[in-house]
Amino acid sequence: MNIQIIGASGFVGTNLLGYLRNSSQRIASVSLRGSDWRNFVERDAQVYINLVGKAHDHSGVASWDDYLYVNVTLLKEIFEQFVNSSATLFIHVSSIAAIEEFESRTPLIESNPSNPISYYGKSKRSAEEWLLRQIFPDNKKLVILRPPMIHGPGDKGNLKNLFKFISKGFPYPLSAFENKRSFISIENFCYYIQEILRRYNIIESGVYHVSDGDALSTNEVVEIIRISMGKDMKKIVIPKCVITGIARLGDFIPIPLNTLRLRKLTSDLLVSNVKINNELGIKKLPFDAREGLRRTINSFK
Repeated sequence: MNIQIIGASGFVGTNLLGYLRNSSQRIASVSLRGSDWRNFVERDAQVYINLVGKAHDHSGVASWDDYLYVNVTLLKEIFEQFVNSSATLFIHVSSIAAIEEFESRTPLIESNPSNPISYYGKSKRSAEEWLLRQIFPDNKKLVILRPPMIHGPGDKGNLKNLFKFISKGFPYPLSAFENKRSFISIENFCYYIQEILRRYNIIESGVYHVSDGDALSTNEVVEIIRISMGKDMKKIVIPKCVITGIARLGDFIPIPLNTLRLRKLTSDLLVSNVKINNELGIKKLPFDAREGLRRTINSFK
């Protein structure tokens, strides 16, 4: 099978390229950094995988137009190439942020109402809505994937920042909060892609959530980091009311914590993978949530 990956230069793309090449697929990758990217699209590709996207901007510099251009405008151009090609499957990697960014105490399913808050989440949802409105020939399929946070070797996001913090011997200051969150390891994410490719004749067009299945509390994540380092670390429990007060103060003065950031760090965000597992006949993923996390933490060392 000939596969065209668009936007393969990032963390997910480099891992996916290596994974699929090991499975003897014929892979071509294209970067959209140049204006002539259309000239490098594989003409005989049977599948397009779109990884192009602008992620969260924690510095707050990026504007709505920046997100709109990368996450929506470029998507439209890529999809136009797909429609005018002989390819039959378009896999678009969206995000769970398209429907929820902060809290869900019951596992999110694909039919839940959308509640994006940030420019990132809103632009991801706008891209989904545009795709789902498109009409194209019966021989072509559209699969939209919504992962939660993806982690693995090469990850430079929040999980690595937490690892650096804990590895310096600092006690985790939010241990009073017992939240649970869904993640997906890069190995499990790539496995889902592989299974979609392997069974693309039976998978129906639509939106699918992908995750490790089991959710982990942040305290569990911290404990896995501690064990992986083989160190005993001090544990402090700061009362929730004190943390909440500090966060409220951060709404007015520039400190690392504010109420929005605290909510994101301490709320439950659970994601169901039941629909795609049933669709593809998946009984068990390559790694459970804890083993996947251990592999990622070990890669940081």
